[in-house]
Amino acid sequence: MTNAVVLLSGGLDSTTTLAIARAEGFVPYALSFRYGQRHAIELDAAVRVAKSMGVAEHVIADIDLRRFGGSALTADLAVPKGRDLAGMGEGIPITYVPARNTVFLSFALAWAEVLGASDLFIGVNALDYSGYPDCRPEYIAAFERMANLATAAAVEGRQRIRIHAPLIELTKAAIIRKGVELGVDYALTSSCYDPGEAGRPCGECDSCLLRAKGFAEAGLADPLVRRVPNDDR
Repeated sequence: MTNAVVLLSGGLDSTTTLAIARAEGFVPYALSFRYGQRHAIELDAAVRVAKSMGVAEHVIADIDLRRFGGSALTADLAVPKGRDLAGMGEGIPITYVPARNTVFLSFALAWAEVLGASDLFIGVNALDYSGYPDCRPEYIAAFERMANLATAAAVEGRQRIRIHAPLIELTKAAIIRKGVELGVDYALTSSCYDPGEAGRPCGECDSCLLRAKGFAEAGLADPLVRRVPNDDR
């Protein structure tokens, strides 16, 4: 079996991506980040998900992106609430964290070289997403080209990096259906950018609204809402 590094935030998309990597026969090594995010409770979800899926190893790397700020997730800026779903793909919202996926994939690339792994999985999505530039297919293709110029193993012919983004052309509803098909327990996950106590989702940030839209279009109830109701913030 082949090792793969899977970026795992603890959210819906990354959890589904981990399930896909397992279903495709990879041995997953999960990588999460404590980067100064206001919704650091997502790391509790990542731990739950990694344990439930029996990953080979789960690393939580510490980096401090709050030193740079520039995002409502890493600075004292308000998280947008109640935005119109139709307009979310227009412009880049303040919840975009500068170069976050580039930072995360670079760490994943380093670990992959140590593991002798050629496969990296990331749960980016270019359809039901909030306009982030580092979630687009052209970005993933460009990073893969760069990655194969960046490691000793690749230069010496011992490694050919492949960046897997299996969700990139799926709607949120299709992602959820795929996860359910693979047995994902979405009650373990956390998506909210501004959660309350015990991880209660706010129900109003972009991530909450997109998640709710996905479950509604999939014709399913969100098990997270039952596990952690949002009526007591």
